[in-house]
Amino acid sequence: MKALVLTKPGNLQIVEKEKPTPQQAEVLVKLKAAALNKRDQFIREGKYPNIQLDSILGSDGAGEVVEAGSSKEKKWVGKQVIINPNINWGDNDEVQSREYTILGMPTNGTFAEYVLVGADRLVEKPKHLSSEESAAFPLAGLTAYRACFHHGKISEGKNVLISGFGGGVAQFAFQFAKATGANVFVTSGSESKLEQALKMGASAAYNYKSKDWFKNSWQSKGGFDVVIDSAGGDQINDFIKVMKPSGRIVFYGATNGLPSSLDMYRMFWNQITLQGSTMGSDKEFIEMVKFVDKHKIKPIIGLVTPYENIVKALDEMAANRKTGKIVVKF
Repeated sequence: MKALVLTKPGNLQIVEKEKPTPQQAEVLVKLKAAALNKRDQFIREGKYPNIQLDSILGSDGAGEVVEAGSSKEKKWVGKQVIINPNINWGDNDEVQSREYTILGMPTNGTFAEYVLVGADRLVEKPKHLSSEESAAFPLAGLTAYRACFHHGKISEGKNVLISGFGGGVAQFAFQFAKATGANVFVTSGSESKLEQALKMGASAAYNYKSKDWFKNSWQSKGGFDVVIDSAGGDQINDFIKVMKPSGRIVFYGATNGLPSSLDMYRMFWNQITLQGSTMGSDKEFIEMVKFVDKHKIKPIIGLVTPYENIVKALDEMAANRKTGKIVVKF
């Protein structure tokens, strides 16, 4: 089978690999589509812990179960599925276990014609989604779902700010919050992405490159109950200024690094929570897919391209020009 592997730091290559054989409790999924994540690019660039060469990358995938390891798993054969990329989350819904990893490093992932996974990693594909649309959800959708609901506790009528609209997690956080009836606002450094958010129903959109953008949001909207952020850095202090009392800032990344200072005085006086978040639990993955099915949510997809173009697709993702997910089809 064809598979995309990390042959050496910085170098990805499509190679021929032997098709795996499922054992007890495992199934073999023939991929129909796989989606790219920043995690894949970080691995490519050597910016991820415990990198192992010759591993097949890819955390997101959707396809058809074609083989089962035992009679117990045969009920899955022929079904169209989405793959849960969690490995060893553990029994505690509040935090992942010490053994936790994500599909696609070090365990072989979805950037191949076939992937071997545990049968307990499967959820049936919602009927309103294509394979390409389904493949866009696992990692980014689960991260957004946990940030929005486990930590952010978003509900109808809340004022919610999504930073960096256009990225995978941010677009799902926007759609999930909108589906609950929240008032959703966005930031971006791209005017075209801001325009797209407004067309999708954003209450307002702010260009974070504009000086003191946060002052306008505070004066006109009364502040935010929840902020969902991926960048960290000094903009955390901007968010603190525009929070309602007892508001929550939930961050799932720190691409801008650490803040040079933190406005702890305003935080404690206004009872503000600064909460870290990751991908969600196995329970939340099932809940996320049910939520997507119930509200008939479809992802924003910026590019669908043949699998043979996957390295170019990663280059495109790294350039950050597209709004939404980038998907390869087999």
